[in-house]
Amino acid sequence: MIFSEIFLKGAFVIDLEPVVDERGLFARSWCKREFQQNSLPDEFVQCNISFNQKKGTLRGMHFQQAPYAEEKLVRCTKGFIYDVIIDLRPESDTFLKWYAVELSEKNRKSLFIPSGFAHGFQTLVDNSEVFYQMSEFYHPESGRGVRWNDPAFGIDWPEDTQNVSKKDQEYPDFQDQL
Repeated sequence: MIFSEIFLKGAFVIDLEPVVDERGLFARSWCKREFQQNSLPDEFVQCNISFNQKKGTLRGMHFQQAPYAEEKLVRCTKGFIYDVIIDLRPESDTFLKWYAVELSEKNRKSLFIPSGFAHGFQTLVDNSEVFYQMSEFYHPESGRGVRWNDPAFGIDWPEDTQNVSKKDQEYPDFQDQL
């Protein structure tokens, strides 16, 4: 695996190093040793799948607050998504900055998201599936979010948003939460 830290400290885009032959390819998508070498978590306690039927579906921007803050490893196993993270760590030099990467079944990239970040994505094609590995169990009482179209972040989404949950639409302006 090739770990590329992005400008948001602690977040990484991870490319696979496939071994290709006449049968197809083989690649490691997670390795405890390689994650430890990059000072990333070496244990995930839960895996989730999100299947999205329609292009333009938007999920996010979600996180869990302490004491159940979570780190995530996200990969698109079917289809194509625009994956976005926002740095919500007040002490960070990149506080309120966002980053996006296209994840797809074809490019096989993963995004490692540290705790203290909000995460969401928009589907770029119908029938997209996203696979998450989580460092913490889901605790609904710690679940939080910020609005995907909040002007405090100015995220440039590539598609018209077709489908957003009521909950995700109703998060208050981030500035009002400070």
